[in-house]
Amino acid sequence: MRVLQIYQVDSFTTEKFKGNPAGVVLNADGLTEQEMLSIARELNNSETAFLLSPDGPDHEVRIRYFTPTIEVPVCGHATIAAHYVRAVVYQLAEGTVLHKIALGILPVEIVKEDNDYSIVMTQGSIEFSEPFPLEIRDRIIDALGLSLEDLDPRCPVQIVSTGHSKVLIGIRSRSTLDHLQPDGRTLAELSGLIGCNGYFVFTLDSAAEELLSHGRMFAPAIGIAEDPVTGNANGPLGAYLVKHGLAGQNSDSLAFRAEQGTAAGRSGVVQVTVEIANGEPVQVKIGGRAVIAFTAELSI
Repeated sequence: MRVLQIYQVDSFTTEKFKGNPAGVVLNADGLTEQEMLSIARELNNSETAFLLSPDGPDHEVRIRYFTPTIEVPVCGHATIAAHYVRAVVYQLAEGTVLHKIALGILPVEIVKEDNDYSIVMTQGSIEFSEPFPLEIRDRIIDALGLSLEDLDPRCPVQIVSTGHSKVLIGIRSRSTLDHLQPDGRTLAELSGLIGCNGYFVFTLDSAAEELLSHGRMFAPAIGIAEDPVTGNANGPLGAYLVKHGLAGQNSDSLAFRAEQGTAAGRSGVVQVTVEIANGEPVQVKIGGRAVIAFTAELSI
């Protein structure tokens, strides 16, 4: 029998019970895929990260990510959680860690802040799909409980990815965002049609100077009715804002803070940085703080 060290971590916040909860299994070597899936289902977070020993000299740690129903290639808040746990448990110095995930080998920055840590992850390649045909767009917004009048006319509805794709839907009003009541069953059915399981509704209608955007993310097709704070949505949002000239960025970079989770009662803030070359987004980083809510041991 093995004893696993399990951590429940709230990401993109310094307050317990805020931000986005993720499971972290620190010593996951030897677990089968089915065991990882079973543990993720038992913890019942949107994602659980499993830390594994490196399998080559070009990285320091491997990570696999599971929702309660499937494995996913990457997860922003679970990455923040996993590296925060490593930093705390091993008392890491500031520096860069190379981790191996399904997307490849990418750097993660460990930053000392207020006698604690913040984590900054480089996301995967930026990919834009063409805006949806009007028929599909209308089916998506109808399933979200939106009307055409709710849409921000500057914002085409399209899929954007920095490793794990999301449909981006820009709307005019923060009030509309906070009162959304999407039809999860219809969204899940549409996911099969469009090949994307996450719907990120965002607005630039922000009353706080330090926050550029507010958002909500729904992924019922993979068992996530609503994800509180989503790194793999706010990262693509940064690339999207640059692509469509919506953030007043300079020629080299865009940096902003994005809030998510208010409607779910778990508000958190993601720091997004986009590197720009020739007017196009070329690399996205997301970062944030975290806090360990509790630890546990699991005998398996």
